[in-house]
Amino acid sequence: MDAVATTPPMDQARARLREVFGFDDFRGVQPQVVARVLAGQSTLAVMPTGAGKSLTYQLPATMLDGTCVVVSPLIALMHDQLRSARANGIAAATLTSADADWRETIEAFRAGELDLLYVAPERASQQGFRELLGQARIALFAIDEAHCVSEWGHDFRPDYRLLRPLMDAFPDVPRLALTATADAHTRADILAQLGIPDDGLIVAGFDRPNIRYAIRHRDNPVRQIADLMRAEQGPGIVYAPTRAKVEALAEKLAAASGRPVLPYHAGLDPAVRAGNQAAFVESEDMVIVATIAFGMGIDKPDVRFVAHAGVPKSIEAYYQETGRAGRDGDPAQAVMLWGADDFARARQRLSEVPEDRRTGERIRLDALAGLVETPGCRRAVLLRHFGEEPPDQCGNCDNCLEAPGVTDATELAQKLLSAAYRTGQSFGFGHLQKVLTGVEDDRVVQRGHDRLSVFGIVAADEARLLQPLARALQARGALVATEHGGLQLGGEAKAILKGERRFEIVVPPPRERSRRRGGGGEANPVGDPLFEALREARRAIAREAGVPPYVVFHDATLREMAGLKPQSLSQLGEIAGVGARKLDAYGEAFLKVIRQH
Repeated sequence: MDAVATTPPMDQARARLREVFGFDDFRGVQPQVVARVLAGQSTLAVMPTGAGKSLTYQLPATMLDGTCVVVSPLIALMHDQLRSARANGIAAATLTSADADWRETIEAFRAGELDLLYVAPERASQQGFRELLGQARIALFAIDEAHCVSEWGHDFRPDYRLLRPLMDAFPDVPRLALTATADAHTRADILAQLGIPDDGLIVAGFDRPNIRYAIRHRDNPVRQIADLMRAEQGPGIVYAPTRAKVEALAEKLAAASGRPVLPYHAGLDPAVRAGNQAAFVESEDMVIVATIAFGMGIDKPDVRFVAHAGVPKSIEAYYQETGRAGRDGDPAQAVMLWGADDFARARQRLSEVPEDRRTGERIRLDALAGLVETPGCRRAVLLRHFGEEPPDQCGNCDNCLEAPGVTDATELAQKLLSAAYRTGQSFGFGHLQKVLTGVEDDRVVQRGHDRLSVFGIVAADEARLLQPLARALQARGALVATEHGGLQLGGEAKAILKGERRFEIVVPPPRERSRRRGGGGEANPVGDPLFEALREARRAIAREAGVPPYVVFHDATLREMAGLKPQSLSQLGEIAGVGARKLDAYGEAFLKVIRQH
């Protein structure tokens, strides 16, 4: 009897893992997910970014009889994963509007020559594609970014709702749905929408311990982000809220930092946008400034920081966007800069949301305000949002590393809210500040506000807290900006005025003169001539192959080479990340560099 046929499936899977990907064993919940796929069971796997979601279908695809059909939301993401799969020797293809070789792909699929076929949901939901699937053997349906199927998800895509009928037409083919960002409500909706049984849910921990989280008030975003760029020399992503701000910020950051910085947004010429994205993917030090249109299509493991120049849409969106940092497991930073006007605009936009979704969006915004305003551990707030019970401190966020002061500002909040109310709820913070601190300028006197009971009731020692207090009240919705810039009462304002709610705020720290480097140490052994020589060899191979350097090997693999200095192909093949295909293709080139040192 064939020895392979008698080997347990997971032993076969581990042998294939070593052969194809160069890893000795699985990570996290990967073995549970792979075991279910190999057993033909449908599964929803919720795994953090960087936990190796794609491996859970790519590996079985090399073992199962037939093709794994992967539904993915963006062409760029498909092409990124296609390069990585092919570099590992996996027979893969994409079927998209950007592919000139679609006829060859269809023929290869019909002939059973593909392990993986990537398609977009818009194509997958068409009748013609369903008919094509009937002409070959399908081993697995893999639905990437599965939160897009749920209206409760933060990135709803209606075409994902049309996948269930497609998969129902092939009842014997298992389904694997994958996402990094789904709370309990969204998870339940994904299971229902994709026809996956409740017992098929596997939830890994959401923690990304290598990411250092920091949230700061936005006072000078160019200076603040340029400081971060000086501390983190590797690739970075900066998210800005509008196309105009993307363009302006990219130009100013390039001038301030001397680093290569490019913009990315939907308004750019498609060729320019694609070129900027390709340049970023291939670079080892570029920073890209983008709207949230950028990122889901990027499978770049060596991003060293993600900065938000304004608040994201929700905690789910924040988690996903920051999760694009440090996917290789090396230290990375996530820095958010926020202002009260971010929350003012977000709360104004709530009126444009369909009424049946408004409550959910308001809850999301309040949760985001809680993350921004917390004096406690940022990571703990994030993980509790996703239903986990983390320790009270993580030791790797700004508040854990340098605990902020907290003060009971209930009485001062009552004074500020009273001033807003007594001046007619139509003046901005600057005017209210003058009234409260007793400044008799022309506008205050002309309006008669110098005769109000709230005039001059805030002493000098309290005045420094007025601005952070106003930001906190706006973040939590107790003060709401009008369309003309005035501040009016909202949310819990009445409860605060009546003394039914305490209102604590974080005391702003003195402005820092320097920033510590994030994530707990240097990601690369800077100054090691062998490591730098290996990186240079990687660049040359990547240029010749027309792929980004990380597709050849990750930095972690090069670090292990520099440390162990293997002298033979067999020794090199023992290093994590060196699979059979890469050993054969690149092994001698890297051994030559090691021998020279």
